[in-house]
Amino acid sequence: MRTDVRFPTNGLQLAGHLYLPEDGDGPLAAIVVGHQTTGVKEQSPAVYAARLVKEGFAVLTFDAAFQGESEGTPHGLEDPFQRAEDFRAAVSYLTTRPEVDSDRIGVMGVCGSGAYVPYAAQTDHRMKAVAGVSGTDVPSFFRGADPKGWQQMVANSGNLRSAEAAGEPAATFAVLPEKADADTPAPTAEFVDYYKTPRGRHPRSTGDMVVRSADLLDQFDSFADVAKIAPRPLLMIAGTEAVTRGFSEKAVADSPGNAELFLVDGATHVDLYDRDQYVTPAVAKLVEFFSKHLA
Repeated sequence: MRTDVRFPTNGLQLAGHLYLPEDGDGPLAAIVVGHQTTGVKEQSPAVYAARLVKEGFAVLTFDAAFQGESEGTPHGLEDPFQRAEDFRAAVSYLTTRPEVDSDRIGVMGVCGSGAYVPYAAQTDHRMKAVAGVSGTDVPSFFRGADPKGWQQMVANSGNLRSAEAAGEPAATFAVLPEKADADTPAPTAEFVDYYKTPRGRHPRSTGDMVVRSADLLDQFDSFADVAKIAPRPLLMIAGTEAVTRGFSEKAVADSPGNAELFLVDGATHVDLYDRDQYVTPAVAKLVEFFSKHLA
């Protein structure tokens, strides 16, 4: 049972999908599921929502502001502070739903959302249980891939803001190439295999990011204050072969005993987006985690 919904965040309307179990007796425990960077709610969030709703949870997925079907211009802006606010808005929306027990709301995110969710939860204590799947601190990921190029983007962001103020359209860049070849680095190639093929392609997941997102991202650190989540529980799920595994390991290491790292053997970062053999153990762990802490 999936319903199209809309709810506000900072004056913008977010587009979401609310999943309710067919035979669930409310009020229900609920889980907010956020999409990956450059993704939309119809991709990985739908994969996880379809499985979690079968376990009796109400599930809310949504497109972040400036992305997918949600409002916000320029489209393609990656504003990490707004992304965190979107999760707070999603929780607020769930508290208004009669089907949901407002004292039993958990949050989880995939990829970039797997880092935005812990950031939002640091100060939003309505989020009773917090989980990340292939959680990635986006600025650290970009910065580490090309430090010099990243700093050039940050330095140029002010000029691009001035250009927009003068009436020019927002400059964007393609996060991924259209195709991978023998010279494409393996981490990039696995993203291409998902976003640029029928496996994961979606028309609203364009892969274009506003260039001046760099100056917003560069000020952001997803896990700097991750210890503030305690004593509420944190679960980080990562593949043993994921290039981003270190983010989950650090988040757990920097937490004061309330966090758990769950590794999916053999999985890469993108495997946990949709591949059944890796999603299945991840979902089993999420069900165990949320069932315990949203009881």
